[in-house]
Amino acid sequence: MQKIFSKLIDSFIDNKVGVTDDFLTSSLAINLKQNLIELYAAQQFRNAGIGNEQLVRQNQLIRSDQIYWLDRKHNNSYENSFFDCIDRFVIYLNATCYAGITGYEFHYALYENGSFYKKHLDQFQNDGSRKYSMIIYLNADWKDSDGGELCIHHSDHLQMISPLNRTCVFFQSSELEHEVLLTNTNRLSITGWLKG
Repeated sequence: MQKIFSKLIDSFIDNKVGVTDDFLTSSLAINLKQNLIELYAAQQFRNAGIGNEQLVRQNQLIRSDQIYWLDRKHNNSYENSFFDCIDRFVIYLNATCYAGITGYEFHYALYENGSFYKKHLDQFQNDGSRKYSMIIYLNADWKDSDGGELCIHHSDHLQMISPLNRTCVFFQSSELEHEVLLTNTNRLSITGWLKG
C-alpha cells in the first residue's frame, strides 16, 4: 500500500492533484459498489445539500447527486475495510508530509443519469477543518461517452479526470475549484475529506 500512497502524494506535489488508479483492491471495490447499490435500492440515500450542518440547503440547479454517509457504527465489513485503508493512508500522510490530519468523513455518492455538480470549493466559509478532498471511483467499464468527468480548475488550465473504477483523486479542499460534468449513466463514488 505504501507504493500506492507514495504515488498519490507524489502526483499531488507535482500537480496539486494526486491521482492513482489502484487505491482500492479489486475485491473491495466490487463489494463497496454492491453495498452502495443495495443501500440505494433500499432508499437509504438522500439528496445532497450545499453547505455544512449550520448552512445546509439543497439546490438542484447546483448539484443533483444523492449521498449516504459511511460510519463504523454501521458495522458493515466493507465500509470498515475502507476505513482501515484510509487510516493507513492518514498515518502515511502525517508521517511523510506532517499534514496534521486528525479525522475524516466519507460518503457514498450516486449521480443518476443527467446529474451534475457545478463548480465549487470543498471547504466551508465558516469552517476550515476540511484539509484534503478525496474521491474514489466505483465505476467498472466506464466509457468516454458516459460523461461524468471531474473537471478541476487550475489557474492556467482545466484537468479532466474520468471516474474510472478504483481511481483515487486527492487535492487541497481550500485551493482548487472543481465540478462534476453531466453524467449520461449512473456514476458511483466514495467522496470525503481529511480533517485537521
